[in-house]
Amino acid sequence: MPNLIAQTLSSVTLGPPVTWDAITMLPLIGSGTVEQEPFYLTLDEALALGVAEITEISAQGSVPELLVVNNGEKPVFILDGEELVGAKQNRVVNLTILVPAQAKVTIPVSCVEAGRWRARSRAFSSAPRTQYAAGRAMRMSQVTASMQFSGLRHSDQAAVWADIAEKSARMGAESPSGAMEEIFLRHGEFADRCVETLRASPQQAGALFLLDGRVVGFDLFDRASTLRRLLPKLVRSVAMDAVDKGDASRLGRLSSDLLIKVAEHFLESTCAADVHEDEAVGMGRDLRLSAPTISGAALEASGSVVHLSAFHV
Repeated sequence: MPNLIAQTLSSVTLGPPVTWDAITMLPLIGSGTVEQEPFYLTLDEALALGVAEITEISAQGSVPELLVVNNGEKPVFILDGEELVGAKQNRVVNLTILVPAQAKVTIPVSCVEAGRWRARSRAFSSAPRTQYAAGRAMRMSQVTASMQFSGLRHSDQAAVWADIAEKSARMGAESPSGAMEEIFLRHGEFADRCVETLRASPQQAGALFLLDGRVVGFDLFDRASTLRRLLPKLVRSVAMDAVDKGDASRLGRLSSDLLIKVAEHFLESTCAADVHEDEAVGMGRDLRLSAPTISGAALEASGSVVHLSAFHV
C-alpha cells in the first residue's frame, strides 16, 4: 500500500501559491480524471437531498458513536474532522468514511462540546467547517494509535476536550457548554475573508496549507468537485489556527519557489511514511500513515485513493 500513496501523489502537481494573512494555500492539481463526477455524494449534498440522516445511536446515546442512515442510491462521503451539530452534543468524525448506498452504519466520532448532554434536535446537521487543523492532526494520531493497539477507532476524548478548552481560552471564545463551535463563531469574519480569497483553481483536487511558511498539512481528493465543495470547511479549519498563533511566530514572506520546495519536501516525506492497513468503516480500506513528523490517513476504494490527508506534527 505505500506504493498506492506514492502513486497517488506522483500524479499531482503543485499550483502557484495563494496567500492571505499568514495562510498560504498551494493547490494540488490532479490528472484529467479529477474533473469526472464522483461516484458518491458529499455529506452536505446527501443531507440537502434528504437521502441521509445522522442521529444518536439510541435514545440514551453514546459519546463515541453515531448512526448514519443512507437511503440514497449513491454512497455518502463523510470527511475526517467534519463537525456535526445538534442532538445531544456536537461531534467531529474520527476518520473519512464512505457510507454504502441503502445502508446503516455506526461511525466513530469525538465530542467537541464537553458541557452538554441533552437533545437540541433529533438529528444532526453538518457544520460549514472541520475541526481546527491542529486538533485534526492530534486526533488523527490518536485514532491511528487506537487502531494499531486495540482495533478501535477512538480518540483520546479527555485530550480533545482539554485542547478545545485551552484554545477557547486563548482565543476569547469560551462558552457555557465548552463548544468548539464558539471558536469559529467568534472569529467567523476572519474565516470568511480567508474563504473568499483562498478559492479553488481549475483541476484542483487538493490543498496544502502553510502557516507563516511552515507546513500545516494537506487534503487530497479523487475529484475536483469534492475539493470545491469541501475547501471552505478546510480553509476555516486552518484560519482558526492562524488566529490562535497571532503574530507570535510571524516570519518574513517566503518566495513562491521556497514555499513550493517546502511543500514538495512534505509530500515526499508523506510518500515515505509507514502505512498500516485495515478494513474501513463502511466501504473500502483505511490506510493510516505514521512517521516521526507526520500523521496521515487515506481511504482507498476499488483500487484508488478517494481521500488522502497528512499533517505535520
